[in-house]
Amino acid sequence: MKTFAEFQILGRIGKVREVGQTTRVSICANYAFKDRNGETKDKPYWNEITIWSESARKYVRDYAKSGDLVVARGTLKQGSFEKDGEKVYTVDLNCDDFSILASAKSDKDEADAGTEHKKPAKHK
Repeated sequence: MKTFAEFQILGRIGKVREVGQTTRVSICANYAFKDRNGETKDKPYWNEITIWSESARKYVRDYAKSGDLVVARGTLKQGSFEKDGEKVYTVDLNCDDFSILASAKSDKDEADAGTEHKKPAKHK
């Protein structure tokens, strides 16, 4: 049986940046929790994914922008490096599948106008 480690993140884009031969996208996901008074609150958590595929990178450059609701799926890769004589462990989120679900602007537009905007298809 093949084994693997994978992730899926549903959230809003914070920043998109080019780093060498990759595109890095920070995505904010909110985790709901109840405080001591029983009120539900959101706790934002930022994740940074790495996209290697040139076609997926072009898709992100052409269509993705800050505030867009997206879903990203991919594999986890563990690594480590030495810093000040101590070993630091890392987990890289390598994205294989990226889809824009709603643009930041169209969420408000659709609610106000009741119209549906066409979204680009997801990219694998």
